[in-house]
Amino acid sequence: MEAAYFDGKKMIFDPNYPDPGPDESLIRVSLAGICGTDLEILDGYMQYEGILGHEFVGVVEKSQNKNLIGKRVVGEINAGCMICDSCKRGMERHCPNRTVLGILKRNGAFAQFLSLPEKNLHIIPDSVSDEQAVFIEPLAAAFEIKEQINLQSDWKIAVVGDGRLAQLICQVLKLFCHNITCFGHHQKKLEMLESFGIDTKTSIDKSHFQIFDLVVEATGSNSGFSDTMKLVKPRGTVILKSTIASKENLDLTPTIVNEITLVGSRCGLFKPAIDSLASGVISVNYMVDSVFPLENFSEAFEHAKKAGVLKVFLKP
Repeated sequence: MEAAYFDGKKMIFDPNYPDPGPDESLIRVSLAGICGTDLEILDGYMQYEGILGHEFVGVVEKSQNKNLIGKRVVGEINAGCMICDSCKRGMERHCPNRTVLGILKRNGAFAQFLSLPEKNLHIIPDSVSDEQAVFIEPLAAAFEIKEQINLQSDWKIAVVGDGRLAQLICQVLKLFCHNITCFGHHQKKLEMLESFGIDTKTSIDKSHFQIFDLVVEATGSNSGFSDTMKLVKPRGTVILKSTIASKENLDLTPTIVNEITLVGSRCGLFKPAIDSLASGVISVNYMVDSVFPLENFSEAFEHAKKAGVLKVFLKP
């Protein structure tokens, strides 16, 4: 099969990469999205080698469950061992022996085919397009905040960052809370959020210091953490969403002095994400930027790195 894989130093296109093994459901990839984690892996995050890509939609070609064959699906990216304590408690995403699609010991979606356990797959309704379906994995990560935090409708909430994930987080939080402010650097991206009734700022000044009950850090940069700590009020809560390859030390002193609750947040349940797209309460079409053939992955990655660009797709 054709695949774009990372050898630990550079991306390579291989027209004859080995097909996935026969032990799991086989999915022919229709479309895959490039996300910030993929870009961080190229800089050394997770020390991963293999086929990148974890945001995808595809069609099941082989499965022990005959009802899945021919169905259009997306897939949860964590595959647990199913025998450890975490897996027995339904927390496969925290299994110490897990594999993660395109991130940890499991080939990903930048290929003609991928494989996942049947239990990871979710059938997509016809009302959700392929382009929309690729957003389900990051959208589930946005909905995870609601699972982790008892959101109060009257809270003042800030989202730091205006990129792909931050856009989804802002929309999701707006479903539950009224007062959302996004701090970003790209006017075009911020204007998109304003159309959803979200306040936006291009800079942080002293009037914003320590006034927010909840702050979500989604910048993908170390500087985003220091900005976040300026915004959150004493005894407030910070959600950390960025995965950053940089080894620069972060100053955690303000979290102690101001007794801040830090919450790491990663993957989420797919059902709320699928339902929100099917019902139209979350909009993602405006985030679609461009589609590149898989063999043009290099051009696609360079385009995805540009300021102001949201979602870039690869099509096998």
